Amino acid sequence: MGRPEHWLNRQRLIAYSRIVLALILLAIVVLCFRAKGLVDPNGKPLGYDFITFWAASRMALDGDPQHAYNVARLFQAEQAAVPGIRAMYAWFYPPSFYLLILPLALLPYLVAYFAFLLTTLAAYVAVFRRIAQSREALWCLAGFCGAWVNILHGQNAFLTSALAAAALLCLERRPVLSGIFIGLLAIKPHLALLFPVALLATGAWTTFLVAGAVALLLTAAGTAVLGAATLSAFLGSLPVAQAALEAGALPWIKMPTVFAMLRLWHVPVSAAWVAQAVAASAAAIAVWIVWRRTRVLALRASVLMTATFLVSPYAYDYDLAGLAFPIAWIVADGIRRGWLRGEREVLLAAWFLPLLMAPLAATASIQAGPIVLVGMLCLVLRRATLLRKTTVGAEAVCTSGKPAPALPSR
Repeated sequence: MGRPEHWLNRQRLIAYSRIVLALILLAIVVLCFRAKGLVDPNGKPLGYDFITFWAASRMALDGDPQHAYNVARLFQAEQAAVPGIRAMYAWFYPPSFYLLILPLALLPYLVAYFAFLLTTLAAYVAVFRRIAQSREALWCLAGFCGAWVNILHGQNAFLTSALAAAALLCLERRPVLSGIFIGLLAIKPHLALLFPVALLATGAWTTFLVAGAVALLLTAAGTAVLGAATLSAFLGSLPVAQAALEAGALPWIKMPTVFAMLRLWHVPVSAAWVAQAVAASAAAIAVWIVWRRTRVLALRASVLMTATFLVSPYAYDYDLAGLAFPIAWIVADGIRRGWLRGEREVLLAAWFLPLLMAPLAATASIQAGPIVLVGMLCLVLRRATLLRKTTVGAEAVCTSGKPAPALPSR
């Protein structure tokens, strides 16, 4: 008798994606209907975080880029973009990213928002389609909560995750281009912390050196264009960002990190930092193990992009738009090699995570981000371990004549 079909089948995948997509679009319509003058009832601008990009650009074009790191001065520029806002947003980005958003204020706020989002979304979708091109995959991406959280915030996760995924796709055959993509992540360097671990694990020295050179050149270019005072102001803003993170001024409910999870439970700051360091070390070890154990791109890429969110204490729900790529890689590997028990349920939890994480943390003080991300890492580690055993078994066929073992489907 054949094994029964798994409950998470093709029909349900498409149905769930369409339902979530419809609900999100309905929520956006309601939000826009309730907004007045691009400001929602809570005093936040439509596009949320994007207003800092536009305001910093405005200040730089006016000749005061270093003052964007002053919250009061930045708020004045934000009010010029969207009069009537009451919420204040800070700017903690390095000159490398500042250089990227420099032209935005040449356009009106709303036009700049759509230009930025659509451009980066195009890159995001293009890279995703290199991994998965099926109809089901595209429906899953259309309904993926992480993508819509990034859109509503007007954030840069489409760009940063597309750069990381593109670097991984190019690594084997185009190491120089891969290094360029990694180096460009200097716009948000804490999302590139694990690339050196992976590159050192495999001896990818060309990519490693190119990435370092591009990162240094991009930082130098940003400093040259915006001035040394801007670099100094950025470095001076880092202790402010740390203090805000420790105190909860940066909302823990929206941060899928071990530090935020423990602070939400009122764990002392020092203990939360120790736990974050342990989690970061474990994530780096997981990347090293998988990259040393297997050459399968799907597993290597998935462990790196997932572990990234466990390394840095500073990450947000919109950054989880990048989970679309490890989910797609794992699904592709599951279809190719077979599924293990519980894997599809973990992937479904990761797919819903960006939408449900903040409400769950707000109502029950449970930060599910690290829990789901650790589940993803365990999934990849298990597949890599079993694949290694399968490979050893396949080599034994040469002498024993017995069929090579396969991953045990569930």
